[in-house]
Amino acid sequence: MKKRDLEIRLQNLAPFKEPKVGLEQYPTHSSIATDILFEAYANGDIAGKDVVDLGCGTGIFAIGASLLGASSVTAYDIDSDALEIAKGNATALGCEIEFIESDISKVEGKYDTALMNPPFGSQKKHADQPFLRTAMTVADVVYSIHMACTLDHLDKEAKAFSKEIAGHRIYKYDIPHTFSFHTKTKKSVDIVAINIR
Repeated sequence: MKKRDLEIRLQNLAPFKEPKVGLEQYPTHSSIATDILFEAYANGDIAGKDVVDLGCGTGIFAIGASLLGASSVTAYDIDSDALEIAKGNATALGCEIEFIESDISKVEGKYDTALMNPPFGSQKKHADQPFLRTAMTVADVVYSIHMACTLDHLDKEAKAFSKEIAGHRIYKYDIPHTFSFHTKTKKSVDIVAINIR
């Protein structure tokens, strides 16, 4: 599948119907998700691999991995409403994905690759850290999105698990006006996509 074809499919996924502020349910932009997925694919971390999507939301990473030839995809989220949307998105694109409702701390198993866009921590400080630790525990390789200003801390977390950040890329992420406390139409922040191995 060509990169542009994947991005088109991902940008047409159904979004959150009623995003939950406590879970920081912001959409993962299809262009950013496609970049990360194709990097993982080029690195040999998708096709024929067992992939896990932690905090899958509406399923963008899980579905992308399935479309790029993962041998199995498992997707976890604590929100049953998000999982229903993700299941519908997967069905619409003919993707076989195991969706599991679970808190991140309860995730077990062993996977080749973890993909995720965890909460950035704007509602609950360091909310991304349990996701990162779980990902490094259950997967050999991790592709994840975080606030760019936390890159040094992320490097320390990786080293604590005898891993390292093998690559990273900074993106401008436009947060749309989603919740009542948002005062601007959109807010642009710097985020970093990291590859830990």
